[in-house]
Amino acid sequence: MQSNLTMNAAERGPSGPRTGWTPPQWVATIALLMPTYAWLTLAVLLPLLTMFCFSFLSATPMGKAPIVFTLKQYRAFIDQPYLLNIGWTSLVIGFWTTLLCAVFGFLAAVALARATFGRTRETLLILILLPFWTNGLVRVFSWTMVLRENGFLDNLLHLVAPDAGSISFLYTRYAVVLGLVHGYLPYMILTCYIALITIDDAIIEAAVSLGARWWTVLFKILIPMAAPGLISGCVLIFVPVIGSFMEPRILGGKVGVTMGTVIEDQFTQAFNWPLGAALSFTLLAVVLAIFATFSGVLKRGAAA
Repeated sequence: MQSNLTMNAAERGPSGPRTGWTPPQWVATIALLMPTYAWLTLAVLLPLLTMFCFSFLSATPMGKAPIVFTLKQYRAFIDQPYLLNIGWTSLVIGFWTTLLCAVFGFLAAVALARATFGRTRETLLILILLPFWTNGLVRVFSWTMVLRENGFLDNLLHLVAPDAGSISFLYTRYAVVLGLVHGYLPYMILTCYIALITIDDAIIEAAVSLGARWWTVLFKILIPMAAPGLISGCVLIFVPVIGSFMEPRILGGKVGVTMGTVIEDQFTQAFNWPLGAALSFTLLAVVLAIFATFSGVLKRGAAA
């Protein structure tokens, strides 16, 4: 009798009856990750790989022209030097957009995290996210109504000063940067806000009690401790901005020619998919080279 009870206890084990084979932990992890990575492979990696293959072709595969593998498309910046100026313009626009978003976005995040509470903070967060809930094309075209001659700004100025001239700056690079800042500023505000709310209030209170001025608190405490959010926001903004085409085309007009608009034209008007793909991957390589060059600065900023 005692031996039977001992055998039954051994079969049950320390945590109850045995239920059979238990898969290793890595099997369960792979099973959970497979749907996500399968979707990323189907929706992102395969199209990118296809475009990368197209960039080495002499013509679009869907046409009737003979197709051969060539590196001619990657010599576009040498064969067509004007593309260098267009690429430089895209980088300059991306730099100014990112810089303005960093300044205004960080200050807005500081005000949101340190000076608002409860429903006021929730309301402001909703207002910040509001641009994401509207169509991007509608947002850009709304700026044309504001910036054009006899638009909202002109009418407002003429109410204050009837004899004043027009202050329209539509179809300029300033208009392009303004539209891009409006579209991408929420990214910076949210990433900086998430980093700022993790800072302990006791640190700031201690600095103030020791006589630190507001600019000392800002530059010595808030910016270094929120650097990971600031750097993440810069990356999230700079990468898509240098390839944007909607804001430059609508708000820039003739001066809004950027790498994004050139690439779009290659796919939608010239139907030169190999050249468009080559320009896209060249632009991607330039971005990766920039981040590799400043990777040390980014790591030190994140570690701070």
